[in-house]
Amino acid sequence: MSSAHLPLRLKLDGRALVANWRWLARMSGRAACGAAVKANGYGLGAAEVVRRLADAGCRDFFVATWGEAEGVLPWIGEASVSVLHGLAPEDVARAHSSRARPVLNTPLQVARWRESGGGRPCDVMIDTGMNRLGLSLRDVSDGLLDGLAIETLHSHLACADEDVPANHRQRRALAALADKVPARRLSLANSAGICLGPDYHFDLTRPGLALYGGVPRPEAEGHIAPVVRLETQIVQRRRIGPGDAVGYNATFTADREMELAIVNLGYADGYLRGFSGSGRARVGGDLAPVVGRVSMDLTAICVDAAPELAEGDWIEMDFDLQRASAQSGLSQYELLTTLGGRHQRVWS
Repeated sequence: MSSAHLPLRLKLDGRALVANWRWLARMSGRAACGAAVKANGYGLGAAEVVRRLADAGCRDFFVATWGEAEGVLPWIGEASVSVLHGLAPEDVARAHSSRARPVLNTPLQVARWRESGGGRPCDVMIDTGMNRLGLSLRDVSDGLLDGLAIETLHSHLACADEDVPANHRQRRALAALADKVPARRLSLANSAGICLGPDYHFDLTRPGLALYGGVPRPEAEGHIAPVVRLETQIVQRRRIGPGDAVGYNATFTADREMELAIVNLGYADGYLRGFSGSGRARVGGDLAPVVGRVSMDLTAICVDAAPELAEGDWIEMDFDLQRASAQSGLSQYELLTTLGGRHQRVWS
């Protein structure tokens, strides 16, 4: 039996993905360059992302949970996987039987790792000012980490996409631990942090967004290639006249005759309501506007400039991440990771 037809597809450029990682690796200088592949490879499909990056030479991967780790381990060869959310009680048995390493974030996680026989290498997260995950500097000075076999000591920049003093404070705080914690490597920089320069690279960088075509800072513009193209099929073409309203709550009313394409795409697919009246599709070399409100499964596009488009034809949405972010008010991260499960993913 053939698989069901899917009226949505992501055209994914594997060569662009690898080129982005290689640029980030060059920018990382002497530091190793890893890859954050959590959230199903930022929505693209973690297994396919990991396979391509491992073949390109990436040797450090980062996921959020142990379930995500199991999904990528078959594809990484001899590379390593770090589980950023650490070690809940339910994870202990799995962690000790897995090749992946926990990133210990709390005193309870450290105790749990020790008490369960945690003599294997682990990673540790230190909070240097983000106040999200991580042990405090006081925990370190109190000897909480003494005796642990620490592969990588991590911290995370809160404002790397901005030029603010907090970046320097966080960098100095992590650097000050180099002689106090017997870790093999230190890691601080995400995609934006890599662009801040060599002082932030330490021994290992952890890019995410820029791998997938996001531009985290101006320094990356012109170097990061788009990876994702979003295409959708037309369900119906229709003509409306002056005074006709479109979509829920009649948020758009035509002031003239218009041709609409109603496409198989909505907020259930990650094309969220922020694109209502502001999103665009690529039609005949031009950008055609979304009209009315994006609904769960359908979106209306004005296609006056494309008389040849018909029911069943495919349209590419404007999903340049920087431009789509401006259209929708969503971050580039949200645009990628909210892409739904109804898309066929087509790699080239």
